[in-house]
Amino acid sequence: MDKVYGSIAIIGRPNAGKSSLFNRFCKQRIAITSEIAGTTRDVKKARILLQDTPFLLLDTGGLDERDALFQDVSKHAQRAGESADLILYLVDGKAPPAQKDKEIFYALERKNPNIFLVINKIDNDREKQGAWEFVEFGAQHIFTISVAHNRGIAELEQAIISALKTPALQSLLESDSNVQSLEDLLEETEATQSHDMEATQSQEAINIGIIGRVNVGKSSLLNALLREERSIVSNIAGTTIDPVDEMGAINGTKVNFVDTAGIRRRGKIEGLEKFALQRTRQILERTDIAILVLDASEPFVELDEKIAGLIDEYKLGVIVVLNKWDIAHKDFKAIMQDFKLRFKFLEYAPLLTISAKNGRHIEKLEGEILRVYQNFSFRIPTSKLNQVIKEATKRHLLPSDHGKIVKIYYATQFETKPPQIALIMNRPHALHFTYKRYLANVLREHFDCSGTRILFVAKPRNALTQV
Repeated sequence: MDKVYGSIAIIGRPNAGKSSLFNRFCKQRIAITSEIAGTTRDVKKARILLQDTPFLLLDTGGLDERDALFQDVSKHAQRAGESADLILYLVDGKAPPAQKDKEIFYALERKNPNIFLVINKIDNDREKQGAWEFVEFGAQHIFTISVAHNRGIAELEQAIISALKTPALQSLLESDSNVQSLEDLLEETEATQSHDMEATQSQEAINIGIIGRVNVGKSSLLNALLREERSIVSNIAGTTIDPVDEMGAINGTKVNFVDTAGIRRRGKIEGLEKFALQRTRQILERTDIAILVLDASEPFVELDEKIAGLIDEYKLGVIVVLNKWDIAHKDFKAIMQDFKLRFKFLEYAPLLTISAKNGRHIEKLEGEILRVYQNFSFRIPTSKLNQVIKEATKRHLLPSDHGKIVKIYYATQFETKPPQIALIMNRPHALHFTYKRYLANVLREHFDCSGTRILFVAKPRNALTQV
């Protein structure tokens, strides 16, 4: 069970360097950084070690109220700060003290007096002298750092440890009867987050990637599945840039939802979205089930097909949802005809019509997630597998190889997620992909394989003992 000594929220206005400091503490590039203000738009969380002491770190969006989207970002950031054990309020040391920063700092300090003023971008001693202008904030704890040059970071880490690793908290963590997990602390320090991560459960979480082009409703779907406003929703295309990980549960089973950044055509990738596309691929590398979100309010486009192609590329389980069904542009029969025409390679995927906005079929989607994951993880008993394969080869003989007979001697499943089956053959090179597709369809007749691919690997007879 992971124990932490408290939660730390990095707060500040746009472009102060919050995500860079987050990455520095994490010792890896988790949050996207950029000179473009407003890069971080959701609260990101990470377990970190500062001088071998575990903490929960929160990276928040910049505090700005220029429009409705950024007002939502600011609201999420302030909530995180108010409920954290310690706030690091970050300011840009290359600019003079701003009245707006003072107002935000004082407002946060009234809600949470455990707050450090951290002056970033102080790259040398001359700039450090000028940083004393920030004394006018009246902050009890002031630190000058340069994330880019790693100046002052060690001193800041030591101050964080001194502030949070109190004797009372250390005693609580070391007590056998009161040991708290990371999730217990999250529940206490993030009162606005109502879901329970249930880390004490022994089973692994199902990793679910929500994919689709921009503005199809991925963030709305995440909120509907979590039954709370976790991800910021906006009509502005490309609102989500950093993927948002959020733990939840479906009928007692842990699930980890990932709301990925929207994908645009390569020619239309603008600014930060090129980072988002790369991050989406990183997300899919650790995803079990992909929920492909398609917009039912308008015709499918070529980009939808390209995004769907990632599912095969990463060998994922899949559920297709037609979102915005309450404003569908055609009737069900017509849309299904279009879908079957464009997405023949997803014929094995379950398809649901939903409306994330009004909650249509969300519970049904949750049931499909559990069902598809069970199929994705299913192992077919070897005796039954060979019986089905034998019947299939009798029903439809294997094509010959230049007049030579092709035989399947034995079949065994050697992997799950997705199911992968080795076929021990006399001429493995002669197994055509169309016959693999035929065998997959036969297996689907006998077993529930909805939502998952079935992969066949042809092996020579001497590979039997190696499978």
